[in-house]
Amino acid sequence: MAASRKVDGTMFAIVIALCLLATLTPVSGKSKYISVSLESKWKHTPILLEASEGIAKESSDYFWTFISDLSSLGTQNVKGETDESQYHLIQKLASKVLSPLQLNLLRFTLALRAHSPTVQMYQQIAAEAGMVENCDGFVDIHGSKSCDPSKLDQLITSAKERPMPTVYSFDHVYPGSEMEDILVILYAEVGTQTFINFHTALSQRASERKIRYVFRHFLQNPAESQVRLSGYGVELAIKSTEYKAKDDTKVEGHAGSDSSHAEDEEEDVQGFLFNKLKKLHPELKDNLKEFRDHLIDTNVELAPLDVWQLQDLSLQAAQRVLSAPTEDALRMLMDISQNFPSQTRSLVKTNVDINIKKEIQKNQQNFEADHSLLPGDSALYLNGLPVDLEIYDIFSLLEVMRSEAKVLEGLHSLGFKGENLHRLLNTDLKGGDDKSYALDIRHGAIQYLNDLEKDKEYKGWPGSIQDILRPTFPGMLRHLRKNIFHLVFIVDPADPTSKELIKMAEAFYVHKAPIRLGIVLVSSSDESVNGKTDASVAFARAFNFIQIDTGVPRAVSFITDVYEKIGTGEITAEAVMDEFSIQFPGEDKELVFGDDTDYNDVRKSGNEFVAQSGLSGFPQVLMNGSPLKKQYLAQDSFEEGVVNEILKATPTVQKAVYHGELYDSMNVLDWLMEKDNVLPRLNSRILSTAAKSLDLSENIDSEIFHDTATFSMMNARDMASIMADHLKYLTRREEDALRSVSMWVVSDLETPQGRQLMYNAIKHLKSSADMRLSMIFNPSSTNHDNNLNKAVYTALTTLSGNIAKNFITKLVKEENVLEIKAGTKKLDDLEVHGMDMKKYLAALNKQGDSFLKSHRAFAQKVLQFGEAARGIVTNGKVIGPLDDGEDFLPDDVGLLEKYTLQQSARKIREQIRGLGYDNDMGSNLLLKVAALLTAKSQTEGRKKVSFKSDEHSVLKIPADDSMPAFVMEVILDPVSREAQKLSAVLNILKQSTNMEICIYMNCKDKLSEMPLKSYYRYVLDPELTFKVDGSYTRGPVGRFTDMPEKSLLTLNMDPPESWLVEAVRSPYDLDNILLEEVEDGVKADFELEYILLEGHCHDSSTMQPPRGLQFILGTNSTPAVMDTIVMANLGYFQLKANPGVWQLQLREGRSREIYDINSHDFTDTPKGSSDVVVAISSFKSKIIRVKVSKKADKQKEQLLQDSDEGQGLWDSISSSFTGQKSDEDEDETLNIFSLASGHLYERFLRIMMLGVLKNTKSKVKFWFLKNYLSPTVTDFIPHMAKEYGFEYELVQYKWPRWLIQQKEKQRVIWGYKILFLDVLFPLHVKKIIFVDADQIVRADLKELYNLDLGGAPYGYTPFCSDRKEMDGFRFWKSGYWASHLAGRPYHISALYVVDLKRFRHIAAGDRLRGQYQGLSQDPNSLANLDQDLPNNMIHQVAIKSLPQEWLWCETWCSTESLQYAKTIDLCNNPLTKEPKLSAAMRIVPEWKEYDYEIKVLWDRVYGTNTRLQTEYEVSDKQKDSMEKDEL
Repeated sequence: MAASRKVDGTMFAIVIALCLLATLTPVSGKSKYISVSLESKWKHTPILLEASEGIAKESSDYFWTFISDLSSLGTQNVKGETDESQYHLIQKLASKVLSPLQLNLLRFTLALRAHSPTVQMYQQIAAEAGMVENCDGFVDIHGSKSCDPSKLDQLITSAKERPMPTVYSFDHVYPGSEMEDILVILYAEVGTQTFINFHTALSQRASERKIRYVFRHFLQNPAESQVRLSGYGVELAIKSTEYKAKDDTKVEGHAGSDSSHAEDEEEDVQGFLFNKLKKLHPELKDNLKEFRDHLIDTNVELAPLDVWQLQDLSLQAAQRVLSAPTEDALRMLMDISQNFPSQTRSLVKTNVDINIKKEIQKNQQNFEADHSLLPGDSALYLNGLPVDLEIYDIFSLLEVMRSEAKVLEGLHSLGFKGENLHRLLNTDLKGGDDKSYALDIRHGAIQYLNDLEKDKEYKGWPGSIQDILRPTFPGMLRHLRKNIFHLVFIVDPADPTSKELIKMAEAFYVHKAPIRLGIVLVSSSDESVNGKTDASVAFARAFNFIQIDTGVPRAVSFITDVYEKIGTGEITAEAVMDEFSIQFPGEDKELVFGDDTDYNDVRKSGNEFVAQSGLSGFPQVLMNGSPLKKQYLAQDSFEEGVVNEILKATPTVQKAVYHGELYDSMNVLDWLMEKDNVLPRLNSRILSTAAKSLDLSENIDSEIFHDTATFSMMNARDMASIMADHLKYLTRREEDALRSVSMWVVSDLETPQGRQLMYNAIKHLKSSADMRLSMIFNPSSTNHDNNLNKAVYTALTTLSGNIAKNFITKLVKEENVLEIKAGTKKLDDLEVHGMDMKKYLAALNKQGDSFLKSHRAFAQKVLQFGEAARGIVTNGKVIGPLDDGEDFLPDDVGLLEKYTLQQSARKIREQIRGLGYDNDMGSNLLLKVAALLTAKSQTEGRKKVSFKSDEHSVLKIPADDSMPAFVMEVILDPVSREAQKLSAVLNILKQSTNMEICIYMNCKDKLSEMPLKSYYRYVLDPELTFKVDGSYTRGPVGRFTDMPEKSLLTLNMDPPESWLVEAVRSPYDLDNILLEEVEDGVKADFELEYILLEGHCHDSSTMQPPRGLQFILGTNSTPAVMDTIVMANLGYFQLKANPGVWQLQLREGRSREIYDINSHDFTDTPKGSSDVVVAISSFKSKIIRVKVSKKADKQKEQLLQDSDEGQGLWDSISSSFTGQKSDEDEDETLNIFSLASGHLYERFLRIMMLGVLKNTKSKVKFWFLKNYLSPTVTDFIPHMAKEYGFEYELVQYKWPRWLIQQKEKQRVIWGYKILFLDVLFPLHVKKIIFVDADQIVRADLKELYNLDLGGAPYGYTPFCSDRKEMDGFRFWKSGYWASHLAGRPYHISALYVVDLKRFRHIAAGDRLRGQYQGLSQDPNSLANLDQDLPNNMIHQVAIKSLPQEWLWCETWCSTESLQYAKTIDLCNNPLTKEPKLSAAMRIVPEWKEYDYEIKVLWDRVYGTNTRLQTEYEVSDKQKDSMEKDEL
């Protein structure tokens, strides 16, 4: 303690001395700031409603408990005295249903406002439904609406006369009312008196099973304010000032001080943590502030570093972080990475511990070998699950954490802690859902055409399995004398869809494909049908005869001969017999095709195989037992599909051969069929269903089961946990052993189907040592006799082991039941050996029906099964309810057991056994753990970070051991872009949740340039904050302080991938921020304009994207709000939306004329609806898949042709001042495309527009990329359009996530110039001319518009070559470009004309994106992206060279040629570095006139005096002219 006081005293003395020193030095006072806020486009949503949605995410039962608890409190108590008191109430009520870990996450989601879109979605649904005026809540009962609770019964009574409204999967349905026919939807605000009145009445009626009660949020009067958002990043990049790109026009009026945000003094300033010093020494607050300002003033401006100083910056940053106290280390990492340019001066003085450096280098060997990470790369693992750092955001991370929290809490609740908990959690269950399952094809029904190992036709081929390791040409099949690949055709030869497949089988045989070919014939299983009347039976009989007589190949040839004879005619039994008579004239047809025949084996065995396989939907083709995808069964894609499957399977065989697992003496088919993914039967109910999972992890008294009333009112998790603890099991043997599979049969034993299901399950149980079986009784009624249900329940609960199993087997055997019902047998007659029948009958007589009520309540509420519905629950996974008449055979039970073992149970069993459980208690634990771990699909395996040592270079931040914790492992370079964002995310998550964090430093050594050239803030708060008066604060902002004032900065937003964000308020040029020129600071307000809906579309017959297909997105009242075009690249499309429920349709015109929507995935379409419904209910991206097909009479039609579709709404903002357009009008319109970023380029843009307008008589429409325009220019363009009479549209497109992203803003803008031309504009736009913003137009662009491009999709102007002093800068004259262009000119991208029709026809956009994707993986390629890409693709996408006069640039063109220039481009000059503004005024006389003319208009619109701020002299004549125009 004494030592501690001495250190504190020393620090105190140092601080005092430094503060005194600082007071002698003049300081600047308050530093200037840059502040960024982002708000939603929709109105504010109450936190209470968002909290209810957060709770609903965990469980529907929890939601209704929360709602009911709120209702019981009354309106005043719910509202609370302040926002803060209501927030505490929310937490109090939420803690009743949520665990501490889940409650922490709820607090965090509320701070994020993560559920605001969900509340807003319901608000949109209410608006579409038609709100009742002057009502703060109303009900919709089958289309009739009322806000009067007294009218409920009247409307309910008449409801069935009206159609039922739509219910969505995300709707809140009152528990237990899901099956009712009368639907009542309540729209109200939780906590209001109207809600309480309605909820009380509706919940009572729902409990009485009179109605299905659905609740949706509704706000009668939403607040005027918007939702302040977080979860995004803001970057301040240091901009190159090699070429001046800043407009010097001063901002008239400024944002004012940002008083809503206190100074952030949390960060380390030259080693001092001022927030801590203030807390320790509050009496020195003013001195500390002055000292802090002094340090900042002496440190803030940037100074260049020598190259030798750069080398160890990453290691020095790591050293600084690792040396910090554990509790400060994350903040230190955040400060270094986010303020790196200002930190370098102090970092270079840091000495690196040699042990840290050596350990990092050793660990990097593991990172590369096991994680494929090079030095400087980063990776993130949450509980071992990899997180994609390229596209992750806090919302997707939170979704993973919420899912993981359930598992963590569940395992913790089951008694697992610490290392044991994470050992179970890290059980690798990867591949469960997407695994390809195969059928065991070792069956006599398969008639093989060939045997590669024995047939003489293949004797010249290599005979060793080792030969599969020999290299071959890509795409070529290896011809080996080994039966490695088995292609089995399961076909009905009389079915026309099988014809081509049988022909392909014969062709593969004739051409000696290195595949073993087999065929199974499917025909009628009705024994009364013979070959004389049924074509499929006739084929089977003939095949059987010929196969015996001359072999299988000849039998297959016979089938194809029949096809040749009948051509396109109908396949009949008569045609088959006729051909048989021709080929086998002496044979008796009656013996072959009649009733009494010896040639029925093929038919019988084929039908047996099909029944046993579980396959349906023929024809089917199996490759080594795996069904080929349906798309491959078409004639034109079959061969390609087979080859692809073989090539895909070959590496597995090669690996087995290489490792000695497969060798010559082995039967390859046996080896293949013994694999884990091979099953005896492929039942789609088991393999394809997205099974519901039960949560069995709650610790609760199982005796509650006997209190039916209490049990029935519990939530699903509690009911399931009680049921799991209450059930008694049957097993094959009486022994206390660990069993992997716990199976519950759900049925009503009073029904034959219910008994058969239980009988089949017991039948399989008798052959399974790793399974146990129990029963959920689901009677049709608990009021009628349930003698058999009671008898079996009593047997389960009173009899032991084998006695119970044998007796129940007899009880459910159908013939025994019938005899008992007929009175010919009694229960006594079913007595089994060792059974005390008297004792059993006595127990049966005492057995009541309360258990039936509890079981029925469980089946209805938890399993959501109707009365008497059947199904099976296996390790917590619910299979069913089964359809009426659907069989579930003993083989299906066996398949389900094997599937469960392979998916998860076998691996979990080993973990449970490793923890010391090898008995029935272990079986119970295994059941509950399996239900938890398999509740969510795991497509990627969990992975621990691989490292050599973690003693010196790993930052370890422990979690609280007393409660479950997330484990976050990070491999990170502390001075990377990933560190800027991730450090902030980890810092907030550590504050919000219980989390163990390990950061493995992965520093890049020997740096030669600055690793980071930007400042960064990630806007995120751990919890909601309140003002002193208890009201909510306005919300988080991205705030930069202590920035260098002399450096030019550009502001970039870094939102989640699915957000389209725009600046809505800021007078400052956010592209060129120079703080020394502003008074207080720069404030910018952004708005989340749209949330992206993305999709992929394919033609279901060709599986190719329908390029040019158009979709519209809208609602019932407004069908077309947005529209878009499908790309050929991945069939990608994107649409903009806001929270709500939307309908996706094909657009009117050729899209709808030619195509229909076939199917769709990942949508929110209600059951039974034909619409494609998509709900935008979160901040996360929504990605859907759509399949379309051509209409029968449009098979040869093409979307992209000469005729054009009419104009749609298009996803843009449009303004027109010239009335309606005709087709002829469209052709005459001059379409000009341009983009700009920053006030200077926007100033150039306005002048370019004026040049275009003043030199043409054509109608002009400008198309501007909205993504980067400032609020000032988007506000001014409408005024300019009105003044000069042009049209405009602001088009917007989000860079697709699958296309490699550019990091620098300028390169992103270049990408937008070239990569999306085919999807930016509506199809009716035939040509577009791109004109750079800094260009001055001197000629009529209509001339260029009408220029013949000679079949090329676009025309560019070549670079001039007549200014000789620039020859040294003409990079295209030598090296790569000289050889690549092969004499062709290199073209400049400042001006180009695009024939959009031709561009789309030849898929130029798709080709350009494909080439870009390949080239951009090399960061050194495409230096000038917008120019290099089209020039690189000149051989694939032709360029028409435009006449030279269309683009003159002083840098490259001679002064003499200026007189012929039709446009002048203000190119940068690498020799003179002259600013563009001065070049414009010097070179182009009319530029000043245009500029002044626009300034006059600007001043007239905004009441400013910008015309007084000119860089040039304005003539009196021009002033007079402008003044007259104003008058």
